[in-house]
Amino acid sequence: MTGDGTRLVVATGLSGSGKSYVAHALEDIGYTTVDNLPLSLLEEFAGEVAAGRMPRRKNAVVLDVRNPDFAERFPGLLDKLRQRLPITVVFLDCEDRALLNRFSATRRPHPLADGRSLGEAVAFERRLLAEVKEKADLVLDTTAMTVHELRAAVAQNFRDPGDPGVLAVSLISFGFKHGHPAALDLCFDVRFLANPHFDARLRARTGRDPEVARFIEAGDQTEPFYLHLRDFLAFCLPNYRRENRAYLTIGIGCTGGRHRSVYVAERLARDFATMGYPVRVSHRDEALD
Repeated sequence: MTGDGTRLVVATGLSGSGKSYVAHALEDIGYTTVDNLPLSLLEEFAGEVAAGRMPRRKNAVVLDVRNPDFAERFPGLLDKLRQRLPITVVFLDCEDRALLNRFSATRRPHPLADGRSLGEAVAFERRLLAEVKEKADLVLDTTAMTVHELRAAVAQNFRDPGDPGVLAVSLISFGFKHGHPAALDLCFDVRFLANPHFDARLRARTGRDPEVARFIEAGDQTEPFYLHLRDFLAFCLPNYRRENRAYLTIGIGCTGGRHRSVYVAERLARDFATMGYPVRVSHRDEALD
């Protein structure tokens, strides 16, 4: 039995109950997650975890009825593996009516359909997994949960104490004259900064050009604004993470999306990366006139 904090989480449950969301939520808080691992490989995988040969000490697998004979074989195999390392089984449950609605909305076939109606397949799976559910350490009923609530429940139960996790930051520069990007969490208008558009030498360049950057930085408002913005976001980001946010999308807009917004987004990206945040930066309108 390992004693160094190494752990293995097994996520299982009814088809349509949200196991894929749980897998993503576990990855967001630092787990290496394998979806639909063949049951025949579970013992070998657990051995690698117990021996410390995995890249991370926190690992998870998603197992369900897509594995042949899963319901019959898993309970006995679980008892055997628990003698080697700590294993936490989380079972996702859901009321029939919600499962039926989810399958109807996605139009995906139930894995146990095979000549059964959807209602019959759901009922059959529930009977099959009764013993697996009894073995679970944690049962989450996702009937009334939103995706965000499910992610929060996973974080609450599986994140290390005191660990706020990692927030991924996406920065998008854009031009207001081309419209707002969709699905921004925060948006900042930088149209008051010095505008290289009115310098004929710089007009065709972008905010990533060193001369354009120097032009913007020469403006009286640039440095005070940037430092306020950076410090404001540095305060906000860990608080968003504590609320179980996995990512945050920040828009930076100027008039055309070529100069000032690009410059600010690039500078923020560098500073956030230095702070340890995974950062993705994109310039939606950089190539437009």
